[in-house]
Amino acid sequence: METLNQEQVLEEVLVDEWYDTEKEKPIFFFIKRCIDIILSLLGLIILSPVFLLIAILIKKEDHGNVFYKHKRIGHMNKDIYIYKFRSMTNKYKTFDEFYQTLSDEQKQEWDENFKLENDPRITKIGKFIRKTSLDELPQIINILKGDMSIIGPRPVVNDEIEKYGNQKAKFLSVKPGLTGYWAANGRSATTYEDRIKLELYYIDHCSLLLDIKIFFKTILSVLKKEGAK
Repeated sequence: METLNQEQVLEEVLVDEWYDTEKEKPIFFFIKRCIDIILSLLGLIILSPVFLLIAILIKKEDHGNVFYKHKRIGHMNKDIYIYKFRSMTNKYKTFDEFYQTLSDEQKQEWDENFKLENDPRITKIGKFIRKTSLDELPQIINILKGDMSIIGPRPVVNDEIEKYGNQKAKFLSVKPGLTGYWAANGRSATTYEDRIKLELYYIDHCSLLLDIKIFFKTILSVLKKEGAK
């Protein structure tokens, strides 16, 4: 399998280019949707024991909700709610309450990357399911619903989309994915600027072959525990 060359990718991104991705490749996106439905159904069936085990472990640790949903921006600027296994404590009622407990350095880190290297809200089981990316599994439901695809740019929140500048329309011209080019190429180990370039590269070059490469590279990255935090 051909190795994805990240440095070459970053150089190829044309930040001023724009087109309606799904209209440009209708056959590809039709096949992609069929694959999403088939694989998400199979995934829910095959992984049901894993879902049950994780749910038990989350409940056992702090008796809180098993699932967590978060508002993101989906295809064509549509609001969607993505599902995850809850990996954080319910100690803080709002994000603002938590944000006020952070040091100036932590606030700066959050403002730049929308995440913390050592987030104090993460539970013990939460740390494990994040490191192994198992917290993302409930998004299989989002894929079956049609809010997401297996492969695509990772979904973002309102504050993040502003970082894409005049490329917001391009970024939102495809469905967000459970995994994608950025997620398979370093994820948290890259800067946010690199993330933007990698996500836009996928949109410019999306194909069944690239999706297959990303799928298997994601599996290898998860097994090696690369990038996830």
